[in-house]
Amino acid sequence: MSSSTYYWRLRNSTDGSKQKNGRPGGRPISGYSATRNGRIVSDECIKELLLSAINGDAYPYGYRKLTSWLRREHRLKINKKKVYRLCKELGILRTQRRLRPRLAKRKVAMNREITGVNQLWETDIKYGYIAAERRFFFVQTIMDVYDRMVIDYHIGLSCTAEEAAACLKGAFRSRVDEIRDAGVVIRSDNGPQFVSKRFQTICNELGLKHECIPVRTPNKNAHIEAFHSILEEECLGRCEFNSFAEACVTVIEFMDYYNNRRLHGSLGDVPPAEYHEACLSNNARNNIIRV
Repeated sequence: MSSSTYYWRLRNSTDGSKQKNGRPGGRPISGYSATRNGRIVSDECIKELLLSAINGDAYPYGYRKLTSWLRREHRLKINKKKVYRLCKELGILRTQRRLRPRLAKRKVAMNREITGVNQLWETDIKYGYIAAERRFFFVQTIMDVYDRMVIDYHIGLSCTAEEAAACLKGAFRSRVDEIRDAGVVIRSDNGPQFVSKRFQTICNELGLKHECIPVRTPNKNAHIEAFHSILEEECLGRCEFNSFAEACVTVIEFMDYYNNRRLHGSLGDVPPAEYHEACLSNNARNNIIRV
């Protein structure tokens, strides 16, 4: 054995004095990190920085962004694995978020020319407020764009995907004898009720084509938005409800008034129900609506 090998083994033997942090080998745990200008920062100090971060602007960050925060704000040369370890010791690791299942691709609303009833329906949700009970209620409306008639609606303290689908089924049943073979397009925004699997399943079962307007384009759903403006101005905004039952009665009465008695300017100053009957009997004026 060469002398160099002998002395190397002696210097690095497990029972010699050159052990690293009491361990026979491997990379030692340093217990500190350095900044870019060479200043030493202990792990305990880094833990304090992490705690101050999550109590401030960095409260939503996981360990990866906290690593970037330490590098950016304190110019530390630190690895994300070390930040993970320190966060785990402090008990501040964020819970792992589950990936949502990929939804079916939504059909985007296209430009259309509407020439008759039951070609395009629009739906949306309006909020009302019960002052005495200090809570909100929901009104979902389905409207025919051509005759401006409210086909069906839902009133409730909630508006789930199941309830929105039930409202759609009610609208379909009320006009099933009028719908042509081409079917109806139902247009909505991207609310969770309308992009849900349940709502899409009902559309498929009824043979309806569902399309969503692009984000931040309420003008593509203009007719239902205009109706909800009328509902707010002439009904919800004029009343202070003491109970949900009172709100239901008021909204139901207004829907009947709107469909059967309220004169609609865009329909030639006739109520929507009357204009609808004129359309079915081919006595209505020819009209083309571009949406």
